[in-house]
Amino acid sequence: MIRRKGRILAFQALYSYDVGGVPLDELLKLEWQENEVEKDNNSEENASRDGASLETNSNEAEDFARLLISGTINHIDEIDDIIKKHLTGKWEFGRINKVSLAILRMSVFSLLYQKDLAPPIVIDEAISISKKYGTDDAFKFINAILDTISKEMQS
Repeated sequence: MIRRKGRILAFQALYSYDVGGVPLDELLKLEWQENEVEKDNNSEENASRDGASLETNSNEAEDFARLLISGTINHIDEIDDIIKKHLTGKWEFGRINKVSLAILRMSVFSLLYQKDLAPPIVIDEAISISKKYGTDDAFKFINAILDTISKEMQS
């Protein structure tokens, strides 16, 4: 749950970076998400009545998000080259939906640099986020790209 929340925050920040040109230092403050976290914390707090662990969980999620955000942006050229290399058929990099691109970038970063995470977990998380935030069939596209990247890395 903590890492999922961190991935969602990172995806949202990477989308803002790409669409809005928000600088990295502003993204890492995560100020833009405070209202959303408050809502989540209030609903979770009512369920669990454990405010201290909620704050700890929120901090861990934010730390994980910052790692994903900064790592992805710091390696964005390499990540984009890998994505471009794995596009097939009619797909061109510039045509990728910005939501899908943010999810792909974050996930490719994880596949490349977070060796403690199993590739199927990274791919499953990307699919889950794309089902919630992406277009209807975005998860299929994201799954295909990440699967080919993962298989190439393993060979």
